[in-house]
Amino acid sequence: MISNYHTHTVRCRHAVGEDEAFVLAALDRGLRILGFSDHSPYIFDGDYYSTFRMPMSELEDYVASVLSLRKKYADQIDIKLGLELEYYPAHFAKTVAALKQYPFDYFLLGQHALGDEEDDFYTGWPTDDEEILNRYVCQCREALHTGVFSCFAHPDIINFDGDPEIYKTYMRTLIREAKALDVPLEFNLLGLLAKRNYPNRLFWEMVAEEGAKAIIGFDAHQPAVLRDEDLDGMIADWLGDLQINWIEKL
Repeated sequence: MISNYHTHTVRCRHAVGEDEAFVLAALDRGLRILGFSDHSPYIFDGDYYSTFRMPMSELEDYVASVLSLRKKYADQIDIKLGLELEYYPAHFAKTVAALKQYPFDYFLLGQHALGDEEDDFYTGWPTDDEEILNRYVCQCREALHTGVFSCFAHPDIINFDGDPEIYKTYMRTLIREAKALDVPLEFNLLGLLAKRNYPNRLFWEMVAEEGAKAIIGFDAHQPAVLRDEDLDGMIADWLGDLQINWIEKL
């Protein structure tokens, strides 16, 4: 691995470590590209507060910190400025307009909830409801067509535990859409390490079959994960003989 485009900061309220500590850990691992992509601020209506993302009031500090580190370590590593962002139709346009006032290099699609997040379904909750799966796939396909996203983070986050054939039908459609739009799919190492419902073996078998582009993302919430020497072996063991169309740069 020469890159990681999925790195969080303390501003999201569930990561630890100074921004510079992530850079030093990436250098220790020998990465040539480190992308910061903390959970994006989102402009909701009323007084709704989203607890797992940085507030808009911290965005300028985030941008300034990443750009400062880019300059400081310019001769050692290529530091990218990004955000992980959901597609919430009611609020997406105004949020993206606010974000594009800053010099972001890329946005990751990370669809953590359906609808517009407020009082809707969190994608990590287990469900056997085909309609939930259908809503996830439709919303993500719509997101991909906005042209805003450079990569699709943990695309298999939807925790569907119903009929595997139903899962495969819907998710294959999503994989084909990402391939057609040339948006790489992320193999998420946080899910692997934390033994979450993703990475999903059925999903990645279909990624291999369809030949869609894929990239490995640490989803780092602490610097130490970038130094984990066991990860390469874990990835190889999990993927087995799957022939994935890997890329290393967005």
